Amino acid sequence: MTAAQFRFRLQVQASDGGAARAGQIITPHGTAQTPLFMPVATQATIKGLTFDEVRGLGAQTVLSNAYHLYLRPGAARVRDAGGLHRFMGWDGPILTDSGGYQAFSMGSLRRVSDDGIAFQSHIDGSRHFFTPQSAIANQHAIGADIIMCFDQCVFSDGAPATVRAAMERTHRWAEVCYETHQAASANAARQALFGIVQGGVIPELRDESTAFITGIPFDGYAIGGLAVGETKAEMQRITAQVCAGLPSDKPRYLMGVGAPEDLVNGVAAGVDLFDCVLPTRVARNGALFTPDGRVNIANRRYAELDEPLDAACDCYACRNYTAAYLRHLFKAREMLGPRLASIHNLRFILRLMAEMRAAISAGRFAAYQADFLDRYRPTDESRRQTQKRRWVTERGAA
Repeated sequence: MTAAQFRFRLQVQASDGGAARAGQIITPHGTAQTPLFMPVATQATIKGLTFDEVRGLGAQTVLSNAYHLYLRPGAARVRDAGGLHRFMGWDGPILTDSGGYQAFSMGSLRRVSDDGIAFQSHIDGSRHFFTPQSAIANQHAIGADIIMCFDQCVFSDGAPATVRAAMERTHRWAEVCYETHQAASANAARQALFGIVQGGVIPELRDESTAFITGIPFDGYAIGGLAVGETKAEMQRITAQVCAGLPSDKPRYLMGVGAPEDLVNGVAAGVDLFDCVLPTRVARNGALFTPDGRVNIANRRYAELDEPLDAACDCYACRNYTAAYLRHLFKAREMLGPRLASIHNLRFILRLMAEMRAAISAGRFAAYQADFLDRYRPTDESRRQTQKRRWVTERGAA
């Protein structure tokens, strides 16, 4: 096939009359129905699961991280292995994050300048320096279908001057990323490059950033700098604000957001793509999604519940095991427990996305959103934000 036949694009096929929309993205490695959620294969794997299992759960696209792959096994090693698709055995679309967020999350281990971000490896302490040019070059070597600009992320509640400085640096880097990508014409023909809107929770900065980033003809546009300390109300407000200023013919990607209620509200605002480690990370700690909210399978009330955790769920765990058995696996620290929980949570999220696509196509998304949010009870907001900030500050990206 020619490069033109492989041209990345979004086809919007349905709308509910509001901002929510359904369609598909077309990539060299196939199409994916939107709105979609990308399970996170940070280091070219989704912890504990095979890609056959992930595909069977309904995943169409996955995300890997260029920062981690750069450090291990190395971008050149991935390229020489035939590219990331062949290296990890996934034949569908892949998106790679540039590494800007990971550098942000390293706290005292990194230093930011106008030229880039200097950091120490979390693996061996070795020193490295990412620039916009090297971030794009790394992603060219890795070979994902969608690659991201290098940006500077800051906490949403940072001082306005700090947020503005990071936003303006992101803008300068976006120009360099675009020019670097276009100069590599073969890569530009087969890899889509997304720009990233920053600006914290300051409306004026978000408008300024949206105008600047959309002034560059990227293949898609991402909303960055959320899920890093702001409230859910702030996240919803900024997401809707930015989406309203993004082109209707390009994909809209809300980065790092994966709580069920945030996905539903993000789709309502017009978002097409999401990713997050949340479903699998909390699963490994025994937190499972249900239509009524997230539950802790280790709680005593599940010890004698000899029925599925969610009778309406069609995942392997709920079809074959009881809640009491799942609790036993976690209490006994058997590795099957986190595996089954990860399967359940990913299936919950991917089924949620499929239900939203169907609701949009049927013109009943607003009712679906209202019904879901009326029943689903999110985890405690203040605890969620405290845990998020602590994880970013102390642990970095995992």
